[in-house]
Order: sequence, then C-alpha cells, then structure tokens
Amino acid sequence: MTLALVRHGRTAWNLERRLQGRSDIALDAHGELQAHAAGRLLARARWGRVVASPLTRAAQTAAIVGSHLDTAAPVLDPGLLERDFGEAEGMHVAEAAERWPSGEYPGSESTTQLGERAGAALAALLEGPGTAVIVSHGVFLRAGIEAITGAACPRILNGQVVLLEPTGGRPTARFLGE
Repeated sequence: MTLALVRHGRTAWNLERRLQGRSDIALDAHGELQAHAAGRLLARARWGRVVASPLTRAAQTAAIVGSHLDTAAPVLDPGLLERDFGEAEGMHVAEAAERWPSGEYPGSESTTQLGERAGAALAALLEGPGTAVIVSHGVFLRAGIEAITGAACPRILNGQVVLLEPTGGRPTARFLGE
C-alpha cells in the first residue's frame, strides 16, 4: 500500500516554536490553509481512507484534507500520537535543547521508544490493503519514516505531504509539494 503522510497544519505553539507533544492544541488560521493545500494536492489521486492521530490539530487537519477527497470520515488512531515530551512539553524548542541537549527529556518517551512505536505503526498501515492518507505529527512521522526506510529524514513542515511507497526492499519516502 502507498501511504500519504501528512504533518498537521500549524498551531499557535508551532508558530512560537514550543514542543507540543501530547498537549491538545488546535490549528490556527494558517494551519487550516495548510490543511486545505494538502487536501488539494492529495485530491490529484484516489485514496482509500484517512487515518489520523486523535489530537485536535491532527484530527482537524484530517477532516479538512478529507473534505477534498472521496473517502469516508477520518478514523482516529491513538497509535499515531506524537511523542510525549515529558518535562519539556510546552517549552520553547531552544530552551529544551539548552537544558537537555541529548533530546532525552525527563519523563518523556525516549527517542528509541518513539522510533520503535512509530515504525511499527507505519509498517502496519503500509501492509494494509489499498491506499491511505495518514495525518500525524512531525516528530512521530520523522521517526517512523527513519525506522521504516533506514534513511535519515529531514524535518517535515506543517501541512507537508510525504509519500511512503513499498519497493522491492525497504519502502522509500518522497516529499511532495505543490
């Protein structure tokens, strides 16, 4: 199956460069526009279903993207939740990096745990029938792409679409743009 991975649209915390993690933050007006742009881009192909993290910003993005597609309402999957950033949640990215340069924050899901969880979630979706649009979070998607492809993944921007496609060996990731 081919997956279209979509990072949710922008939120106020994205704009402020805060670690959102499991905090339930809604899209801002610009994030809604990004979701519509992703939906228009994805409408160029046929998609079997839309699956999203249950956090508001992802669910809102999925609903907007889905409004451009000929699919059923998005299905919410808690397996697609963002990394739990523990004590760093809500902090500015620069402050968290200064306090914990390793990126392993007290009380957080470790980067190793995240990679395993995200990789397993995306692998299971990739093995399913048909095609799907997956709406989730930047850190989660990046960790999952790296786990599945075995290659480094650059930062995924808000509203950006990445195709995850099966190949003869490991799946490949391809960034799309309008």
